[in-house]
Amino acid sequence: QVQLVESGGGLVQAGGSLRLSCAVSGSMASIDAMRWYRQAPGLMRELVAAITSDGRTNYVESVKGRFTISRDNAKKMVYLQMNRLKSEDTAVYYCNADVSEPLGKVYWGEGTLVTVSS
Repeated sequence: QVQLVESGGGLVQAGGSLRLSCAVSGSMASIDAMRWYRQAPGLMRELVAAITSDGRTNYVESVKGRFTISRDNAKKMVYLQMNRLKSEDTAVYYCNADVSEPLGKVYWGEGTLVTVSS
């Protein structure tokens, strides 16, 4: 059974930084794209950042220049470095991955809460 576990959330002041981590475990052939989503209270879940297996990245416009997604394929980890945080970044952040078992399937973590105080 594949599992994704996020860590690194917490309370931070506006302008501060946090680094989120997501560990993938279980039996699998490969991990393809990995993503970070977030969901703020009362809003729909939105894609924040994505990274392909060969390191290509893309970001939602609101975080460009502030957030950086990266991955360590050997450790089966994906990270989200968040700098210059704003109150509107407050949300539960979810890790998501396309896993080949070998059949492809999308897995989600349970989320980690990021609260940015103004």
